[in-house]
Amino acid sequence: MLESFSHSALAGQLFGLVALVLCLVAFSSKHDDRLLVILISANVAFALQFVFFESWTAAALTVLVIVRIVLARRYLGSQRVMAGVLVASGIAAALTWQSWVDVLPLTAMVLGTVGMFLLRGISMRVFLGLAALAWMLNNLLIGTIGGTLAEGLIVITNIITIIRLLRAKRKYPEAYQAPDVLERSAKHEDAH
Repeated sequence: MLESFSHSALAGQLFGLVALVLCLVAFSSKHDDRLLVILISANVAFALQFVFFESWTAAALTVLVIVRIVLARRYLGSQRVMAGVLVASGIAAALTWQSWVDVLPLTAMVLGTVGMFLLRGISMRVFLGLAALAWMLNNLLIGTIGGTLAEGLIVITNIITIIRLLRAKRKYPEAYQAPDVLERSAKHEDAH
């Protein structure tokens, strides 16, 4: 079976498997910062995978995913920076567009960008899970086994992590209150 793959396709498959391992570690984390840091390494592997499969829009957008992760950590909640990332993504997609399949990485990029800039916790993981679903379909269509498995397992791992976070939220609801709610609650207790 392996002899039917070119050297380039084999290299692409290898990088897809490396990305798989990194993504599993990232998405099993309950800590947002750890998730985002490990995702940077996984996306380097994904970008190399797409280069070897000559999927240029996916490769370009994956490089921008790396930039997006760094910017989202630094400028969390910034709609201006988020808009800049989305514009850069649109330009990159327009310059590298090959076929209708390229709508999948573009969809994934938009979902992931909104999730990382504007959301946290469970909401962020829902958006990242939907982005992973779009990446999975892209990987399936271009023929990357490692990438398809990676994204499929990311979807499953995301669902499991969301369930874990929901359980923790039910068990420790005070830990999931917004800071302003906690401050008002503390002031109310001090008044009595």
